[in-house]
Amino acid sequence: MSKRTKQTRFADIRDYPKYWAIDLLPAPFLPMTREEMDNLGWDSCDIILVSGDAYIDHPSFCTAIVGRYLELMGFRVGVISQPDWHSTADFMKLGKPNLFFGVTAGNMDSMINHYTADRKIRTDDAYTPNGEAGKRPDHAVTVYTQRLREAFKDVVIVIGGIESSLRRIAHYDYWSDTVKNSILADSKADILVYGNGERPMAEIAYRLSLGESVKDLKDIRGTAIMVNDALDDYYGVDFRNVAKPNAIDPQVFANPYNTECTKHNKQSNLTIDFIKEENKNIDDCSNTQDNSPKDNLAPKKLEDRLNYERSVKPYVKEHNLEYILLPGADKVKNDKLLYAHAASILLHETNPYCARALMQKHGERYVWVNPPAWPLSEEEMDYVYAIKYQRAPHPIYEGKEIPALEMIKTSVSLMRGCFGGCSFCSIVAHEGKFIQSRSQSNVLEEIEEIKNKTPGFTGVISDLGGPSANMYKLGCTNEKARNVCRKVSCLYPEPCKFLKTDHSELIALYKSARELPYIKKVLVASGVRIDLALLDKRYVKELIMHHVGGYLKIAPEHTEPEVLEMMLKPKVDIYYRFKALFDSYSQAANKKQYLIPYFMASHPGSTILSMIKLALWLKKNGFRVDQVQNFYPTPMAGATTMYYTNINPYNHITPQSKEEVFVVKGEIARRVQKAILRYHDSANFKLIREVLRDLQLDYLIGHNKEALVPPEDHKGMGKNTLPKVKNVKILQNRKVGKNKR
Repeated sequence: MSKRTKQTRFADIRDYPKYWAIDLLPAPFLPMTREEMDNLGWDSCDIILVSGDAYIDHPSFCTAIVGRYLELMGFRVGVISQPDWHSTADFMKLGKPNLFFGVTAGNMDSMINHYTADRKIRTDDAYTPNGEAGKRPDHAVTVYTQRLREAFKDVVIVIGGIESSLRRIAHYDYWSDTVKNSILADSKADILVYGNGERPMAEIAYRLSLGESVKDLKDIRGTAIMVNDALDDYYGVDFRNVAKPNAIDPQVFANPYNTECTKHNKQSNLTIDFIKEENKNIDDCSNTQDNSPKDNLAPKKLEDRLNYERSVKPYVKEHNLEYILLPGADKVKNDKLLYAHAASILLHETNPYCARALMQKHGERYVWVNPPAWPLSEEEMDYVYAIKYQRAPHPIYEGKEIPALEMIKTSVSLMRGCFGGCSFCSIVAHEGKFIQSRSQSNVLEEIEEIKNKTPGFTGVISDLGGPSANMYKLGCTNEKARNVCRKVSCLYPEPCKFLKTDHSELIALYKSARELPYIKKVLVASGVRIDLALLDKRYVKELIMHHVGGYLKIAPEHTEPEVLEMMLKPKVDIYYRFKALFDSYSQAANKKQYLIPYFMASHPGSTILSMIKLALWLKKNGFRVDQVQNFYPTPMAGATTMYYTNINPYNHITPQSKEEVFVVKGEIARRVQKAILRYHDSANFKLIREVLRDLQLDYLIGHNKEALVPPEDHKGMGKNTLPKVKNVKILQNRKVGKNKR
């Protein structure tokens, strides 16, 4: 029996046997001090979670969810929250855990928590008592793990959360403007958990509790590990051809792992050194040799396992023993084409039903990324959210307000995942595109919990939503299609024909929630995917007539097609169609309600002309945006790859042909795009005039209706606070598209 079968020993997370005498659990709060452990009668913790956030026992915070779930399995779980990382003292205060330390930066990536999109230091931290900044280090997961290694040299360390999940392979780091290694390689942790953690964390804890060595935990879905070689029984696939629909032509595509195949390289006219040989001693130049395990020959080199014959059969539905050997970390650091190719593969290997394992060389070893964990069923989701959380901060914070809790204390998360696939968002790379929903009864029970446990509750639920407001219980209706689909978005460029778009269950949930006798209002504050909503106008009616608190925020993000295409967002006519319904239903409900659209500056594909057209659209429609989001290149988002490489990772990439994307970079250029969206701010008048004149768009300066800004003699003109743009021509539109090499 293959070792891979271990991961499915318990297909349901509720089936794991209890580890400890359950009468000792649950704890009122997961203990943060030795005194609390003594009061609970614990001599030690089985698992200790280290977090960059304050510990709030609430199902919106990852430490509470994972900690309480592991507690349900019978493990004694302690928490070290926001430790002082300048020494090992705080990391040792609960002692050494019997099984492992779990390390997370918290609900936010520590770098995004610390810095704005313009790389300016933030002055507050919503996840810290009283909003105090500076309570966690940059790259918190790596720093925490290093301190734990200093304190306990032989302890098992499992890293997870959003910061680890989005850094599981070599990735572009916006803050240093470099490509960094996998966080697993840099932190020296034993295991990385990516995505939602309940299923892999349960398997890790259970197998370690049975006495298995951490070195044996190689096959757990939703995890990454460091290896010296590919796992047993796996065969490799040529990374350049995983998305290629036709057979490999050896005259065009040479073996990328073998530089000795010079005859193919010469005939293919490659203009780059695609990959230098990982191992200099391979002599076999065959591109079709079958080196699969059936030969019963122990291959001398890892690269010999690449089965090129198998890689030309994309219709094969069984991918559970395939792995893709990505270009190594050193390669992607030095070649943007290889980086884009590796990023593209990761984006298309997130479907747990057909995703292949990934392997990437770091130094002398490899990061091995197992396929994603199976999504939680409705019953499993209910199990996790039915835990009796205190819905309050740990008593150690008494008298201090934690802003993040204040924002969500009366909100309810209905689901996980998102099938929208926006290129600037990392949800698909983290949680995946399959929606994991809770039952209606489970949600209504949480609303009852809010009523009973939230001081000052007024009967208003601030949000019923999730990563997207209206994807509850939606998804693929065709199992065969689902099992082979590698599309990043189910909505772009058009909604998939297999996508369930009937919002009936969400409408029923909304109605049931607002009809509870103690509820005055149920609001929907999460982002509504308006193109999806328009596919079921009953939902739009329910939402607008009953669940808008005066303002409804939506995110068309842009108006210009060249930018929307890079965002994987629908055309702007979707906005007009939704607005017509919004106005109609608001009038029918006799309510004054307003639609507030959000827009983004500096996204890949966005030129100065794109932003001017958007600004003109805003003026025409009477919008004056006060808050403008500049594109933030977060790890593993598709748009981040565009930002770093100028290559679109969603299209097929070859050495001869790739889609080149215009990208605005540099503080001044990015601030100019942001300023144009705030054309109405007098502080920006001087700069915008300079840009318009350089582009010979002087007619947009004046007092007429078409003008964006007034002339110099306008009395309300303010002082320009932005630096002078010496050569605005470099920011102008340029032709983009296929660049033949």
